[in-house]
Amino acid sequence: MSAVVPPLTVLQPGEGRVGELGTIGVCFKLWGHDTNGALSIVEHPFPVGSIVPPHVHTREDEYSIVTEGQIGFRSGDREVVLGPGGYITKPRGEVHTMWNAGKTPARMIEVINPAGFEGFFSDLSELLSAGPPAPEALAAIAADYGLEFSAPAWLPEVVARYGLNPPPGP
Repeated sequence: MSAVVPPLTVLQPGEGRVGELGTIGVCFKLWGHDTNGALSIVEHPFPVGSIVPPHVHTREDEYSIVTEGQIGFRSGDREVVLGPGGYITKPRGEVHTMWNAGKTPARMIEVINPAGFEGFFSDLSELLSAGPPAPEALAAIAADYGLEFSAPAWLPEVVARYGLNPPPGP
């Protein structure tokens, strides 16, 4: 009896559905259905001055690889700026954020384990395409994916230090 060969997913450079998440963009590379739910992969372009609103994942861990520019990361009380080729883990249950720490556009690959959170990016992108969302609609999508937004005391200092556009607040 021969083994069942899983489907092969191929994306060429520059391929993948693209969307906007408010402060950064998203390009979908591998969905959970491509990996039997093991993980998903997206790319995030970071315009100059952008910061992701601080948040906590309750269901998944994230692993980021910087591919262009300089991206700052803060997870809990740890902070680092990484350039191309830099890797970082962002464990579930800990407040974290990312921002463009340089003067040129930046980009990173995000590996999400287990898969599923790519659905949040898809839902949020669709919601934002219709215009600024009602706070209740954003809260409902976040709750669906176990995401909690936060306003840590250190956020204003990071925004000021890097000259960032303040993120929308919770």
